[in-house]
Amino acid sequence: MADPKGFLTTGREVAKSRPVDERKNDWNEVYVPGSLLPIISKQAGRCMDCGIPFCHNGCPLGNLIPEWNDYAYREDWTAASERLHATNNFPEFTGRLCPAPCESACVLAINQPAVTIKNVEVSIIDKAWDNGDVVPRPPERLSGKTVAVIGSGPAGLAAAQQLTRAGHTVAVYERADRIGGLLRYGIPEFKMEKSHINRRIEQMRAEGTKFRTETEIGRDIDAAKLRRRYDAVVIAAGATVSRDLPVPGRELNGVHFAMEYLPLANKVREGDLTVSPITAEGKHVVVIGGGDTGADCVGTAHRQGAASVTQLEIMPRPGEDRAPNQPWPTFPMLYKVTSAHEEGGERIYSVSTTHFEGDEDGNVQSLHLTEVEFKDGRPEPKPGTERVIPAQLVTLAMGFTGTDRSNGLVDQFGLELDARGNIARDAEYATNVDGVYVAGDAGRGQSLIVWAIAEGRSAARGVDRYLTGASELHAPIRPTDRSLTV
Repeated sequence: MADPKGFLTTGREVAKSRPVDERKNDWNEVYVPGSLLPIISKQAGRCMDCGIPFCHNGCPLGNLIPEWNDYAYREDWTAASERLHATNNFPEFTGRLCPAPCESACVLAINQPAVTIKNVEVSIIDKAWDNGDVVPRPPERLSGKTVAVIGSGPAGLAAAQQLTRAGHTVAVYERADRIGGLLRYGIPEFKMEKSHINRRIEQMRAEGTKFRTETEIGRDIDAAKLRRRYDAVVIAAGATVSRDLPVPGRELNGVHFAMEYLPLANKVREGDLTVSPITAEGKHVVVIGGGDTGADCVGTAHRQGAASVTQLEIMPRPGEDRAPNQPWPTFPMLYKVTSAHEEGGERIYSVSTTHFEGDEDGNVQSLHLTEVEFKDGRPEPKPGTERVIPAQLVTLAMGFTGTDRSNGLVDQFGLELDARGNIARDAEYATNVDGVYVAGDAGRGQSLIVWAIAEGRSAARGVDRYLTGASELHAPIRPTDRSLTV
């Protein structure tokens, strides 16, 4: 145990954010660089090294949290990094983007603020990069087996790195022009600067992983031909079909899916575009959807100079404390104020959009909404609550419904789907097609980055066993495992 009295003597302290007026004028990460290291050792000392560390239950990766907390407390950064990488390929991603279900499950959180596990994690990995502790780990020998990974998001990258290190020759296929999937084009720069992806890609290249960009399986390469070319295939194509809003006026110019809007802003940051073709500059922006993707749209609109930003959510506003029906150690539905929300805008709960109105040129100008109340679990409009708000740019951030089938990947492989429209798989992550496996959102449905990495690692073990008859790779979860929620 790090500090036996740390949880009694040290209060919770988190990373400091840069002033709103400063960070809204750039795309750098919102936190003050270097602000964690002076405080993080004492924060790690708040960990009680519980006899039963429930943070393990909250984290699907099975991260060895008390162990690396202890090393961080002692400022043994090399040992902390080794323990961190034992279960997580990309802690710099999760340390910035994961909502930290481990903290909700922290035993200290029963009656005190939880240990800042996420901040400790990102401090360890950033220190490891600075110290040169993150190096390529190429295999000692090659197996002679080949694997294709379809998709370069966190699940695909985790599977690829594990299989490469096991000695297989791995090629990652990505339909976009750069590697990273939603990490690259779905996550704004202010949440995670893309330099973190770039240096991981270079590490993976040095280990032997091959990358093929601008290649869409199903369109550019027939899926059946790909299967014949490789000894095994991992599908990690995500759940990229956005949920639509079929109301009158949906066809108007200026109404876009979030994943049409956000990637263009990132392409500007990459230098591909001077100005985004879809910009919030000078416009009244409405974001429909109250989740993380919606918050990403809010922060992006602020940085593009929106005249106003309004975020709509059909569900009631969550409470700021755990509800009685969401007991510890479950992940509670709480009212969150993200860095994007700190920067301004209005959030409206318990409302539903009825239709959009446009001008004579077909451009959206306003949005009609009504308040709703839930009856038998379904939202019903409340009479007399209709109103109109200005809307010259609308982004739909209402989640995703499944894997893209329009490119032919599913049908060309001949894959079976489950009742929810995800690609079906067995306990080893294998599909109904011999040698074809699935990991991440393509098999689980829309989920968190930490689940994607866990799935990639677990699917890699299944593939390794298929190719060699046995595997020593770490498999933290089963396909049927679910998050610790109510």
